[in-house]
Amino acid sequence: MSRETLFGDLPEASPVGREWSGRPRLREPIRDQVELRAVDLEALLSDEHPARVIWAYVQKLDLGALEETVRARAHGPGQAPVSPRLQLALWLFATSQGVGSARALERLCESHDAYRWLCGGVSVNYHSLSEFRTAHPELLERLLVEHVASLSAAGVIDLDEVVQDGVRVRASAGASSFRRQKKLQKELKKAKRLIERLRQENDDDPDASNKRIRAAQDRTAREREARVAAALEQLAAIEAHRARRGRENRNNKKKGSKRSEPRASTTDPQARVMKMADGGFRPAYNCQLATVAQGQIVVGATATAMGSDRGLLRPMLDELQRRYGRWPQRHLVDGGFNKNDDTEWAAGVGVAVYGPPCQTKHGTDPYAPRPDDGPGVADWRQRMNSAEGKVVYKRRSMGECINARLRNCGLYQFTVRGLAKVQAALLWHALANNILAGHRLLAA
Repeated sequence: MSRETLFGDLPEASPVGREWSGRPRLREPIRDQVELRAVDLEALLSDEHPARVIWAYVQKLDLGALEETVRARAHGPGQAPVSPRLQLALWLFATSQGVGSARALERLCESHDAYRWLCGGVSVNYHSLSEFRTAHPELLERLLVEHVASLSAAGVIDLDEVVQDGVRVRASAGASSFRRQKKLQKELKKAKRLIERLRQENDDDPDASNKRIRAAQDRTAREREARVAAALEQLAAIEAHRARRGRENRNNKKKGSKRSEPRASTTDPQARVMKMADGGFRPAYNCQLATVAQGQIVVGATATAMGSDRGLLRPMLDELQRRYGRWPQRHLVDGGFNKNDDTEWAAGVGVAVYGPPCQTKHGTDPYAPRPDDGPGVADWRQRMNSAEGKVVYKRRSMGECINARLRNCGLYQFTVRGLAKVQAALLWHALANNILAGHRLLAA
């Protein structure tokens, strides 16, 4: 049978390049279309996804102390809360991804595949997430110590050599919230008057429909009064610290000039104005991080309200000894930690400090022994002037990398207030970094 007989009714082929009239035919989005999807949560993430690594770590933990506080029991009444294990995993993964807001984490649990995989169909709310984040700092510290101890037992890291460095992180307070004592006294009186007025209105007109609104206003006023009172207490602490130091304010260059009055924040009373890395001055906390020389594993993390690193070497060594029951053999710091008393004390407990001495104004050799040097300081000067000491001190540069890692994880500004909550947020960052870094080290 010929081709003409089989396909005789077909239209003739249009010539190539012919122009057709009418509107263009396009594929436009239709967002109001209802679709039914079959989603396999297990297939959403790769085998080495960070969420899987964190969940594998969390599954091995003993969280019986937290689970015992749950009042809802089998065969009993009450709404079942979100598992502490799930909240721990969510915050660890969120911290590693630079998420520091409970509201943002709640939204991600509904839209992001990694968070949906972690939740596994369990709904979370930002209230419980926010409370869990700062409610268990002792648990975070215990987990950090146990994880570091496990890596040390596996031979992945060596606790004989530790690098300490400080990083200043912006506080959740504005510069305009810092006030002097006279202004704070006025703010305290205003807050007390507001509380009395709200209580009087509630007694005169106990309207049930407005009770919750007035209760919220009263709570806000009481919290304001508590913050102002805490700021006044911090002013007294600042004055006592100045008296101990026994020196005038550095900004007053003229001899005998009046010392500037101390100021405290009504938003975050424990925050201090510090000089930041860019040269500016902003409210911040000084976060001290101790890491092993190789591996970028955080072994110590402490938040302080001191703007200078000087004098913070001994507290960190005490913290390491309390956590791990041993002193490091070598402790590497930069010149900002230089304090002869701390160096002498460290030598007495068997810790060799590696840090450059301060340059003198008179051009003398900073490595030369001095009459008032103790044996520990004399050994330190000799050690830092030797070729071996300089080779060891070069490894301190590895400790700077952890600052960049935590910055990439969102450690630019704290979203919580108060030294205790800031310490908890810092431990979240340290533990999240150690879990992922330790997994890579073990895999290597």
